[in-house]
Amino acid sequence: MGLFTKKPMQALLSEASDSEKGMKRTLSAGSLVALGIGAIIGAGLFVRTAAAAAQNAGPSVTLGFIVAAIGCALAGLCYAELSSSIPISGSAYTYTYATMGELLAWIIGWDLILEYAVGAATVGIAWSEYLNNLLVQVFHVKAIAYEWCHSPFEHSIPDAMGVVHTGIINLPALGIVTLLSLLLIKGTQESAFVNGLIVITKVSIVVLIIILGWGFVQSSNLEPYIPEPSIYTDNQGIEHNFGGILGVLGAAGVVFFAFIGFDAVSTAAQETKNPKTAMPIGILGSLAVCTVLYILFAHVLTGLAPVEFFRTDGREASVVAAINTYMPGYQWLGKLVTVAILAGFSSVILVMLLGQSRVFYSMSKDGLLPAAISELHPKFKTPYKANLIILILVGAFAAFVPGDIVGDMTSIGTLFAFILVCAAVIILRKTDPDLHRQFKTPLVPLVPILGIIVCAAMIFGLGWTNWLRLFAWLAIGLIIYFVYSKKKSHLKDK
Repeated sequence: MGLFTKKPMQALLSEASDSEKGMKRTLSAGSLVALGIGAIIGAGLFVRTAAAAAQNAGPSVTLGFIVAAIGCALAGLCYAELSSSIPISGSAYTYTYATMGELLAWIIGWDLILEYAVGAATVGIAWSEYLNNLLVQVFHVKAIAYEWCHSPFEHSIPDAMGVVHTGIINLPALGIVTLLSLLLIKGTQESAFVNGLIVITKVSIVVLIIILGWGFVQSSNLEPYIPEPSIYTDNQGIEHNFGGILGVLGAAGVVFFAFIGFDAVSTAAQETKNPKTAMPIGILGSLAVCTVLYILFAHVLTGLAPVEFFRTDGREASVVAAINTYMPGYQWLGKLVTVAILAGFSSVILVMLLGQSRVFYSMSKDGLLPAAISELHPKFKTPYKANLIILILVGAFAAFVPGDIVGDMTSIGTLFAFILVCAAVIILRKTDPDLHRQFKTPLVPLVPILGIIVCAAMIFGLGWTNWLRLFAWLAIGLIIYFVYSKKKSHLKDK
């Protein structure tokens, strides 16, 4: 078998047909939009916005959101075509297998493991931050000790006595990942129902913050809108390009994490009632709603507080800290936001874990991972062994790796996946022009090429440390492929 042997399109389409042993088709277009919004609105909005303002762009983080939104829209159009044409679990992995061959499919599948697993861990860490805020601000009890809710690679800002605390393990992050993994094993439909309730709550909160916070925006906090280029070193000793064009691109790469979610929708294609029409609606609909909310929210947040606030007192639980400090009389809103954010983060983790397990499921069905991973639960019809493996992987990241590092790793992994998805549309138009496409990406190859360029620019903005982490991850994946997966592939005799 050659390294670039493609999975036959007929085999892919036959897998999409219903069977008694297959996963249940329970999700509608509305459920997919809710799943997308559930994944998109979360840590990216409530945590990464402040991080990008502090580390990269200041008030011009809104420009970063616009750049990220353009990249996502271009990639989203490509995702919509591929997911409606090839309605199979596996997302970009499946599309790459059909268009570029097994080696690149393995690379993107391994990359998606980085995206979803580390993404879920990032949000789990943010969930831990806001849990402490809930304990102190809402229930008026003592916060969890720094050591037990932070990575061993993190240390606190010196307190009033000059004492610096060092983390040991992030137990709350590990706990929420475990709970939601068990919920996913119970069933996709049940998970989607819980997610739908959470989505309604957190979207309402976002709108409320935008409306009430607008009157407290200070123009002085928005000047200069694009700071002069400089280097900012955070309290962990990591350097960031701040201000100028590189700062905006860096911010785009950081807040790009905020848009991850619409691609996770495509991993549920095999559990969707009418994927050919529901998939484009789910992907593009969720992306459109969230883009508008993001730009407005970023403007309000950076207008409320100066950049220095997000580097010091407002570094953790940034949104609530800004409300409590700069919106006098609205402490009740801070408490409400804390509760809603915890629920919202839960839905994000839920969708990330869903996407990760379905990629594992697809790779196992193709023989690239052990067959046991694709076994379905006899009662719940979910890939429960995949969920348990993901629980261990995500739990380890959430418990022991700092939030900023895993957030940027998620962004760069996703951007790489988007580049291959855009390329897959161009290739598939050439190799299989007669494939029935319920939705067609407009202006091919222009739209996919622009998607590749914008995503590559955001990767450039994330800096060499993140490039190095991506290359190291991919190198590990290639070793596994040549040692195990290539020999076990179901296409090895073709």
